Amino acid sequence: MNKSLLEFIGEFIGTFIIVFFGCGSVISATLFESFNGLFQVAFVWIIGVTLAIYSAKSYSNAHLNPAVSIAMLIAGKMKLKQLPHHLLGQFLGAFASAGVLYFIYGGFITEYELTHHIVRGDVNSVITASMFGEFFPNPGFSGIIKSASEWEAFGAEFFGTFLLVYMIFWLIHPKNESQYTPLLIGMTVGGLICLLAPISQGGFNPARDFGPRLFSYFAGWGDAAFPAPSYSFLTVYILGPILGGIAPAVIFKLFHNEKFT
Repeated sequence: MNKSLLEFIGEFIGTFIIVFFGCGSVISATLFESFNGLFQVAFVWIIGVTLAIYSAKSYSNAHLNPAVSIAMLIAGKMKLKQLPHHLLGQFLGAFASAGVLYFIYGGFITEYELTHHIVRGDVNSVITASMFGEFFPNPGFSGIIKSASEWEAFGAEFFGTFLLVYMIFWLIHPKNESQYTPLLIGMTVGGLICLLAPISQGGFNPARDFGPRLFSYFAGWGDAAFPAPSYSFLTVYILGPILGGIAPAVIFKLFHNEKFT
């Protein structure tokens, strides 16, 4: 099979799994109060990321995140011609996973909205829209955090992704990489969610945000899926993680590249 197609399939499958477990945990926590705290939700993310990497790595390099793919490109660890089908697989995998989740939970979401007098598409429907896309401050912590600026949310996504990509570079080092590398990457994601999710929901992955967010737009949330300040999702959830991933890539390119060759 064509290598580009295999890489697309790997990125699609892996990102699908991440969103299914990750967004699924948020949906379950919101609708059914299935978890007692943020750590339990983060633990499901750990499982999802770990399984996603294991499932995808036989097809692709299991980036499963545009910020990681772009970082690898900057660091010289992948070719520019590989980037388009990596990104396409990631975004389509995330979008498709959101669709499957809605197919499973759609009726329960509608019932939840009726019970809590939420009109889908209105500004107050952010609580259900956040089961798919991400918002700041995290609507699930509205009783604790009343507001968060765009720059505070950007900082959470930037530095969270910086640490994630920095750890990925070290974990894939030939001297460090092992059969446990996917689990350690998953644990990194889970730890960052525990720390930063109250502020920005802890995405660190433009595909994980934009794919489900776009689905929710078409599923009836409309403008509520892209709330004010205008285009803040671009700066916080797209640009923040991409720049956060580029920074450690530049560091490794300049100071550590010889250790990885």
